[in-house]
Amino acid sequence: EIRRYKVDDGEMFSEQDIQTAAKVCIVGKTVVDNLFPNGENPIGKVIRFKSLPFRIVGVLESKGYNSMGMDQDDLILAPYTTIQKKVLAITHLQGITCSALKEEYTDQAIDEITEILRRNHKLKESDDDDFTIRSQQELSTMLTSTTDMMTVLLAAVAGISLLVGGIGIMNIMYVSVTERTREIGLRMSIGAKGIDILAQFLIESILISVTGGLIGVVFGVGAALVVNGVAHFPIFIQPWSVVLSFAVCTVTGVFFGWYPAKKAAQLDPIEAIRYE
Repeated sequence: EIRRYKVDDGEMFSEQDIQTAAKVCIVGKTVVDNLFPNGENPIGKVIRFKSLPFRIVGVLESKGYNSMGMDQDDLILAPYTTIQKKVLAITHLQGITCSALKEEYTDQAIDEITEILRRNHKLKESDDDDFTIRSQQELSTMLTSTTDMMTVLLAAVAGISLLVGGIGIMNIMYVSVTERTREIGLRMSIGAKGIDILAQFLIESILISVTGGLIGVVFGVGAALVVNGVAHFPIFIQPWSVVLSFAVCTVTGVFFGWYPAKKAAQLDPIEAIRYE
């Protein structure tokens, strides 16, 4: 009930099944698709967990993927007594899922659960807890912190890539200006102004940068589609991110191409024509 699992076909195992540790189970849609690819009705069929047979009594409604990209339909549910006695050979519960009546009662519920567990585990006041309680809010905060850290890391990698790429563009433009000094002098001698030379080399710099951005977008979208197809991670490519990438490429081309272009625009036409 807390996880909002609902039986789509068949029925939930009964309290009697829990009391007798019956070898019955309920399966998710993904399990059904993998074990019964020909469209057979799984209800009543027997599947084996190693050598232990389990009879399928129900199939859960499909829930799809969660926000972490995990398939919520890839699961098998069985009575906890069956798992304890016949699968794990333990007498304790490895985890308990609880729900507060309202969100604002979460901290109070945690305090009450802590008190109950400490009493049941016979812990003294000086003893540390031998269990861990995690709320959804704590998990959300942890996830947000991890996401922020990954964002900073990716931004740092992107910044270094931009810097290295920009220095590469600047070097290419310097070489281009040096190799075409006579051409620049010839253009100036027949009437080209400094602004024309500046515009020419800035456009070349922007084209180099935008071409690199175009290749990056193609590889990025292709890699995302491959990950989606292979690992089944949900992806969503926002159009504004593609537009932003081209804008950054343009700014990078202008920023790192400006100095070489300015140098070319300030050449003396006579000295440029004489350049060997």
